[in-house]
Amino acid sequence: MSTKNKIILGIDPGYGLTGYGLIVVAGSRIKALDYGVIETSNQDEFPGRLKTLHQELTKIIKKYKPDIVAVEELFFYKNVTTAIKVGQARGVIILSAVLAHVPVVEFTPLQVKQAISSYGRAGKNQVQQMVKVFLSLDKIPKPDDAADALAVAICAANSVKFLKKISQ
Repeated sequence: MSTKNKIILGIDPGYGLTGYGLIVVAGSRIKALDYGVIETSNQDEFPGRLKTLHQELTKIIKKYKPDIVAVEELFFYKNVTTAIKVGQARGVIILSAVLAHVPVVEFTPLQVKQAISSYGRAGKNQVQQMVKVFLSLDKIPKPDDAADALAVAICAANSVKFLKKISQ
């Protein structure tokens, strides 16, 4: 594997709020590059919200040129309609990365929690505290979706899946 710094874009999918977090991996060190959320208006029709998600994510990919995009997989939703819509947003996210020729890796919430806290049932606050520690930040990244996206990126940085993907 090259010694070039690697940029990972972590994504916490949603259709109202999609968290994104960019980290730079330099050897065994990682640092935050940028994070935030892509917000779509609930005044827009659902297809328009997906279009906005694609456009904004494409801008982020063009700006930072990540080496890989790491996306959190769906977890169980009690509301089937919400699960389907988040699934469609995930499809747009993956397609946006593929169209930009950026490899994609996916992680379950359990994998992310284990990578961050060594405990698959860690609470949201515990994961966010660990993100702060891993990235030597002064405070927990806000909003929560951005912190979750950074956790996905950190998970990718510590993953064999990631290492295989970027060495291809």
